[in-house]
Amino acid sequence: MAISLTLITNLFIAVIALLHLYILVLEMFLWEKPAGLRAFRNTPEKAAATRVLAANQGLYNGFLAAGLLWGLWLGDAGLHIKIFFLLCIAIAGIYGALTAARKIIVIQTVPAVIALGLLATS
Repeated sequence: MAISLTLITNLFIAVIALLHLYILVLEMFLWEKPAGLRAFRNTPEKAAATRVLAANQGLYNGFLAAGLLWGLWLGDAGLHIKIFFLLCIAIAGIYGALTAARKIIVIQTVPAVIALGLLATS
Protein backbone atom coordinates (compact mmCIF):
# COMPACT_ATOMS: atom_id res chain seq x y z
CA MET A 1 0.00 0.00 0.00
CA ALA A 2 1.52 3.31 -1.09
CA ILE A 3 1.62 6.28 1.23
CA SER A 4 0.07 9.37 -0.33
CA LEU A 5 2.00 12.59 -0.80
CA THR A 6 -0.71 14.37 1.19
CA LEU A 7 -0.09 12.08 4.18
CA ILE A 8 3.68 12.58 3.95
CA THR A 9 3.16 16.35 3.71
CA ASN A 10 0.84 16.41 6.73
CA LEU A 11 3.23 14.25 8.77
CA PHE A 12 6.08 16.62 7.89
CA ILE A 13 3.97 19.62 8.94
CA ALA A 14 3.09 17.82 12.20
CA VAL A 15 6.81 17.34 12.90
CA ILE A 16 7.38 21.07 12.32
CA ALA A 17 4.53 21.83 14.76
CA LEU A 18 6.10 19.49 17.34
CA LEU A 19 9.47 21.21 16.82
CA HIS A 20 7.87 24.56 17.63
CA LEU A 21 6.19 23.10 20.71
CA TYR A 22 9.62 21.86 21.79
CA ILE A 23 11.05 25.34 21.24
CA LEU A 24 8.16 26.72 23.34
CA VAL A 25 9.15 24.38 26.19
CA LEU A 26 12.83 25.32 25.88
CA GLU A 27 12.16 29.05 25.85
CA MET A 28 9.33 29.23 28.38
CA PHE A 29 10.23 26.55 30.91
CA LEU A 30 13.83 25.38 30.39
CA TRP A 31 15.55 28.66 29.50
CA GLU A 32 17.62 28.74 32.69
CA LYS A 33 17.95 24.95 33.02
CA PRO A 34 20.87 22.94 31.56
CA ALA A 35 18.87 21.90 28.45
CA GLY A 36 17.94 25.51 27.66
CA LEU A 37 21.43 26.80 28.37
CA ARG A 38 22.91 24.19 26.02
CA ALA A 39 20.34 24.68 23.26
CA PHE A 40 20.86 28.43 23.12
CA ARG A 41 24.51 28.51 24.23
CA ASN A 42 23.69 30.84 27.10
CA THR A 43 25.40 31.48 30.38
CA PRO A 44 23.29 31.33 33.53
CA GLU A 45 23.70 35.10 33.92
CA LYS A 46 22.58 35.88 30.37
CA ALA A 47 19.67 33.44 30.67
CA ALA A 48 18.52 35.08 33.90
CA ALA A 49 18.67 38.53 32.30
CA THR A 50 16.72 37.44 29.21
CA ARG A 51 14.23 35.03 30.82
CA VAL A 52 11.14 37.18 30.20
CA LEU A 53 12.10 37.84 26.58
CA ALA A 54 12.67 34.13 25.98
CA ALA A 55 9.28 33.25 27.47
CA ASN A 56 7.67 35.73 25.08
CA GLN A 57 9.49 34.12 22.14
CA GLY A 58 8.35 30.72 23.37
CA LEU A 59 4.75 31.87 23.40
CA TYR A 60 5.05 32.98 19.77
CA ASN A 61 6.49 29.58 18.83
CA GLY A 62 3.48 28.03 20.51
CA PHE A 63 1.17 30.13 18.35
CA LEU A 64 3.02 28.95 15.23
CA ALA A 65 2.60 25.34 16.31
CA ALA A 66 -1.07 25.90 17.14
CA GLY A 67 -1.65 27.40 13.70
CA LEU A 68 -0.10 24.40 11.96
CA LEU A 69 -2.07 21.97 14.11
CA TRP A 70 -5.26 23.91 13.39
CA GLY A 71 -4.56 23.71 9.66
CA LEU A 72 -3.96 19.95 9.95
CA TRP A 73 -7.13 19.49 11.97
CA LEU A 74 -9.18 21.24 9.28
CA GLY A 75 -7.95 18.82 6.62
CA ASP A 76 -8.30 20.09 3.06
CA ALA A 77 -10.03 23.24 4.33
CA GLY A 78 -6.87 24.12 6.28
CA LEU A 79 -4.58 24.47 3.25
CA HIS A 80 -4.36 28.27 3.39
CA ILE A 81 -3.86 28.23 7.15
CA LYS A 82 -0.95 25.80 6.79
CA ILE A 83 0.55 27.97 4.04
CA PHE A 84 0.21 31.12 6.16
CA PHE A 85 1.86 29.64 9.25
CA LEU A 86 4.63 27.95 7.24
CA LEU A 87 5.38 31.31 5.60
CA CYS A 88 5.47 32.93 9.05
CA ILE A 89 7.94 30.28 10.22
CA ALA A 90 10.11 30.65 7.11
CA ILE A 91 10.25 34.44 7.46
CA ALA A 92 10.93 34.26 11.20
CA GLY A 93 13.74 31.80 10.47
CA ILE A 94 15.30 34.15 7.94
CA TYR A 95 15.09 37.05 10.38
CA GLY A 96 16.50 34.92 13.18
CA ALA A 97 19.38 33.77 10.99
CA LEU A 98 20.21 37.37 10.10
CA THR A 99 19.95 38.71 13.63
CA ALA A 100 20.63 35.90 16.10
CA ALA A 101 22.19 32.67 14.80
CA ARG A 102 22.69 31.33 11.30
CA LYS A 103 21.63 27.81 12.32
CA ILE A 104 18.05 29.05 12.70
CA ILE A 105 17.69 29.03 8.93
CA VAL A 106 18.33 25.27 8.92
CA ILE A 107 16.12 24.59 11.95
CA GLN A 108 13.15 26.75 10.92
CA THR A 109 13.28 28.06 7.37
CA VAL A 110 14.45 24.97 5.50
CA PRO A 111 11.76 22.64 6.93
CA ALA A 112 9.05 25.27 6.35
CA VAL A 113 10.14 25.78 2.73
CA ILE A 114 10.23 22.02 2.16
CA ALA A 115 6.71 21.74 3.60
CA LEU A 116 5.53 24.56 1.35
CA GLY A 117 7.00 22.74 -1.63
CA LEU A 118 5.27 19.53 -0.60
CA LEU A 119 1.98 21.40 -0.25
CA ALA A 120 2.42 22.85 -3.73
CA THR A 121 2.90 19.39 -5.24
CA SER A 122 0.28 17.46 -3.28
